Amino acid sequence: MVEQVALVIGGIAGGLLLLLLIGVSCCLWKWLCSKFTYEELPGTTAASIPQGDQLCQLHARTQTSRLLGVPFVVPPSLQSQDWVPLHSREWAQVPQGPCLAPEVLPHTTGSNLGDVRLVGTINPELYKFPEDDSETDFPEGCLGRLWFSVEYQQEAERLLVGLIKARLQALSETCSPLVKLHLLPDERRFLQSKTKCKTTNPKFDEHFIFQVSSKSISQMVLRFSVYHVDRQRKHQLLGQVLFPLKNETLAGDCQRIIWRDLEAESLEPPSEFGDLQFCLSYNDCLSRLTVVVLRAKGLRLQEDRSFVSVFVKVSLMNHNKFVKCKRTSAVLGSANPMYSETFSFKAEPTELDTASLCLTVLQSTQGDKSHQLGRVVVGPYMHARGKELEHWNEMLSKPKELVKRWHALCHASES
Repeated sequence: MVEQVALVIGGIAGGLLLLLLIGVSCCLWKWLCSKFTYEELPGTTAASIPQGDQLCQLHARTQTSRLLGVPFVVPPSLQSQDWVPLHSREWAQVPQGPCLAPEVLPHTTGSNLGDVRLVGTINPELYKFPEDDSETDFPEGCLGRLWFSVEYQQEAERLLVGLIKARLQALSETCSPLVKLHLLPDERRFLQSKTKCKTTNPKFDEHFIFQVSSKSISQMVLRFSVYHVDRQRKHQLLGQVLFPLKNETLAGDCQRIIWRDLEAESLEPPSEFGDLQFCLSYNDCLSRLTVVVLRAKGLRLQEDRSFVSVFVKVSLMNHNKFVKCKRTSAVLGSANPMYSETFSFKAEPTELDTASLCLTVLQSTQGDKSHQLGRVVVGPYMHARGKELEHWNEMLSKPKELVKRWHALCHASES
């Protein structure tokens, strides 16, 4: 009897302990569930996105399109991250890095979040090349511009000339240009491009070959003459480009793409002793007087032209006293030599009222002797008159600019 009573009491005690354990387990489960459950955010209005995080525009679109009856909850794995308050009972995560938005990307120049561009579309602003100044920067009175390439093959002794394109100014669209190429001093033989009909911006893309020995290449000048072909097939000269083939321009056996402005052909007949073209420039900040000897024409050479050379001597004078002298390279056997050589002299601004430049064209003969073909003196009123004085004054009125002019040569007794 006692054993039965003890067994009943033990069963009751065990049942109570089991119930107690179940109750504790339930409480613990509820506590754990309440701790790790998703936090519900009441309201479904879109959370505003920080102004600097424009890449997260996709999330704003997703939230604004969400239905009001669908709550948004934060997963437990993201609850430990930083969140910033927005407004009443809404939270947004602090941006930790670039947000993946596969649908939209912000416009590169937009400052607001509404300026977006779909992935896969082309933004023209990103593909614009910087504008080439040589295509638009034309000086006043420019007749046009010509682009070409020059390459000299030393072993084959061939001059390769590529005619690329041209841009002609102040002409109607009915212009039909073509280009003739001469290798001066040979005026008889030339090569010619195809005629481009009714265009002021012709693209030629043509190549020409001249057979020239390496000994004489540096003495030659490449001339491009641009013509308009009218309905009667007559050629009207629009302008020309003269390109001296110096050793330094052809060094390296590589192709060089060059552009030059067209120049009008001088319609004035040569003077009695010929003419000389050169540029003057003065930089008052550096006290530097610059002379660019370009070319001469109509020179009266002595003896056989094939055995003579012509050069120009540039002398700086002050009160008719010699200061410094420089000379160009010699050009063989040509009455119209091309130089394109630059010389600089030191001259203080206070010396310009008494200084002058004397440019003398000389022809070398047998031995070390030289024969004077003519000369020209430019300077202030003390030393020059007429065009020579105008050239000097224009140089002073346009500092740091090259002023180019033709001058008639005269003998020493006349200057």
